[in-house]
Amino acid sequence: MRVAVLAHEKFPDRAKTAVGLLRYADYEVEAVLDRDNAGQRVSDHVPDVQDAPIVAEMADAPKVDALIVGIAPIGGGFDESWRSDVTTALERGCDLISGLHYFLEDDEEFAALAEENDCDIWDVRKPPEDLTVSQGIADEVDAEVILTVGTDCSVGKMTATLELLEAARERGADAGFIPTGQTGIMIENWGNPIDRVVSDFTAGAVEEMILERGDDYDYLFVEGQGSIVHPAYSAVTCGILHGSMADKLVLCHEAGREAVHGYEEFDLPPVADYVDLYEDLARPVNETEVVAGALNTRDVEDDAAARDAVETFGDELDAPAIDPVRFGDDEEIDAVLEAIL
Repeated sequence: MRVAVLAHEKFPDRAKTAVGLLRYADYEVEAVLDRDNAGQRVSDHVPDVQDAPIVAEMADAPKVDALIVGIAPIGGGFDESWRSDVTTALERGCDLISGLHYFLEDDEEFAALAEENDCDIWDVRKPPEDLTVSQGIADEVDAEVILTVGTDCSVGKMTATLELLEAARERGADAGFIPTGQTGIMIENWGNPIDRVVSDFTAGAVEEMILERGDDYDYLFVEGQGSIVHPAYSAVTCGILHGSMADKLVLCHEAGREAVHGYEEFDLPPVADYVDLYEDLARPVNETEVVAGALNTRDVEDDAAARDAVETFGDELDAPAIDPVRFGDDEEIDAVLEAIL
């Protein structure tokens, strides 16, 4: 499918959905919409992903099958400055794919244009209506379950999950992916949007996916969300931790991050504290351990400094660590995979 991806004023650093789609999805990205960087290309900002022109608005994009909203601001609201791009897409007969908490299909103008132009609207964050509470039986599946957990939100948990999944598959592991957020669901075309699920059903929504895929693979890599210390998102983190009943945890962190993203008045605890926090919280439901770390070093320019940061992170965890994007082809990733698999 040929798509345009909306990422106004956020690309690339705060457009993790757009970057995730460029890196991992099967979509053919024909254009990225970002009025701040119009006239440039994706490759001017992000290496080793699909390249595409950056344009100012949907009217400047080439012919595509769908427009994807590739940013998800805090709260998941819809910015009215995007309305003309969405209406232009619908008038051109394009489908819409969105991971916002604001459902485009409930917008009267968009719904009318979609019907008029025979367009589909997929609100990825709209959960199924038949979810229920967890039964506490995710540990009964055949697969070993690996969950990424974070020191904060937006540290690269989805990226780490997919990179480690691919590395495991390259080494012959029979591994599957459990997407829990909008980007992962767009990539996989399947999953439950855990941060939109009624809180009583959060663990159950994760468990449902584990049960559905858990006997099809030897390993399941579960995409984590938020952080157990996040003042806004800790609930979804706990739900995934308990619902997945993970056998092993991979702690994800961003080099240099000292305060909670978007809540900078809250300092992050020392890295080593997270090991006890996650293991202690999981233990009454299912005993698990942090066996490895994934460090996001995107803001560390020098490779030598990045390697030092990864080594320090591993020492703090007392476990093997890697930046799977930057150093995923290096031998060090074998130590991480040996701990995971």
